[in-house]
Amino acid sequence: MSNDLVSLFAIALIAALVPLIVGMLRLRIADVVLLIGFGILLGPEALRFISVTPPIMLLSDLGLAMLFFLAGLELEQNSVRGRSGRLAAAGWGISLLIAGIVSGVLQATGVIDDFMGVSIALTSTALGTLLPVLRDSGELTGPFGRFFMGAGAWGEFGPIIAIAVLLGSQSKFLALITLAAFAVIAVGLAIIPKQLRSARLAALIKQGHHTSAQTAVRLTMLIVILLLAIADGFGLDAVLGAFAAGVIVRRFSPPSKESVLSAKVEAIGFGFLVPVFFITSGANLDIDSIIENPLLLALFFLLLLLVRGIPQYFIYRKALPDNRQRARFSLLVATGLPIIVAVTTLETQAGIMRPENAAALVGAGALSVLVFPLAAAAFGRRARDQDRAAKTE
Repeated sequence: MSNDLVSLFAIALIAALVPLIVGMLRLRIADVVLLIGFGILLGPEALRFISVTPPIMLLSDLGLAMLFFLAGLELEQNSVRGRSGRLAAAGWGISLLIAGIVSGVLQATGVIDDFMGVSIALTSTALGTLLPVLRDSGELTGPFGRFFMGAGAWGEFGPIIAIAVLLGSQSKFLALITLAAFAVIAVGLAIIPKQLRSARLAALIKQGHHTSAQTAVRLTMLIVILLLAIADGFGLDAVLGAFAAGVIVRRFSPPSKESVLSAKVEAIGFGFLVPVFFITSGANLDIDSIIENPLLLALFFLLLLLVRGIPQYFIYRKALPDNRQRARFSLLVATGLPIIVAVTTLETQAGIMRPENAAALVGAGALSVLVFPLAAAAFGRRARDQDRAAKTE
C-alpha cells in the first residue's frame, strides 16, 4: 500500500506542478508533453518514484477512458456530417491505405512483425489531447474547428473500430457481430432514457447540480462504466465504450459552454484521471530500447506526418484554401498518442508486437504531441502577423 501511495503522490505532484511550470515559464507546449516527460523521469527506468502497479494501471485505464469520453462529449454532430464528414472519412481512408502499404514494406524488410497494429496506430489523431488547446484558443467554433473535429473524430473512431474488428482474438465475422450488438445496446442507451424522461426527473437531476447528490455526474459515470464493461464483455477495446458514452451523454446535455455537467466531468477527467494516464504512459515507456535504436522512433515520427498529415493537406485544399491554415490543420491531424498507446498495449500484451516497436511508436506519438502543435502554432502566428501587416498598409 505504501508503494502505491508513493507512486500516486508522485503522479499527483507532477499533475499539479506541470500547469504551473507551463504558465510561469510561458512555455509554448502542451502540458501533456511534460506529463509524459516527468513520468519517464520519475518512472521505473530512471528515479523509480513511480511503480506501475495494478492499482496505478487501473487509474491509468480510467484516465484513458475519460480522455475518449470527453472527446465523444465534445463531438459536434455537424462535424461528422455533410462536407466535413465526407472529407474526414476520405482523409482517414486514404491514410489507412498509405499506412497499409508502408507497414507492408516494413514487415517485408523485417523492421516490424505487426503489420496490422502499426497500420492502425499510424492513422490515429489525438483529438482528446488537442481539444482543450483548440477550445482555449477559441478555434473550435469556426470552420477550422468543425473540420478538425470531423478529421479528429475519424482519427479516433476509425482506429477504435479497426482495433475491435482486426486486432481482437475473435474471428473477423464474430467481431463484426459483437460490434453490431454493442452498437444496438449503445443506441438503446441513447434513445430509451430520452423516451422515459419526465419533467419531475429532469427537475431532480437539475436540482442535484447544487447539492451533495450530484445526480447528473453520478449518472454520467454510471453510463461510462456500464459501456466500458459492456465493450470489455464483448471482447472490444474499452475506449470504444468510453467514446460511445461521451456521444450518448452529449445528447442529454446542453452545449459545452452552457453545461454545468461538462464542467464537472472535465474537472474529474482533466483534473485527475487523464494526467494519471499520460504520466503512467511515460513511466511505462521503454527508454532503453529507444536509446538503442533512435532511428526507429524517428522513422515512425516521420511516418505519422506522411501517413496522417500530408494527405489532409491535399484533401482539404478547397475547404481550407489558405496554405498556412491548411498546413496547421495537417500538423494537428497528424498528432497522435492515446490510440497509439492503446494499440501498442493491446498488441504487446498479446505477444504480437515487439516491445522495441511499441516503445518507438509511443515515443513517436509523444514527440508528435510536442512538435506538431508547436509547428502549427508557429504557422498560426505568421498568418496573424501577415493579416495585421496587411491591415496597417
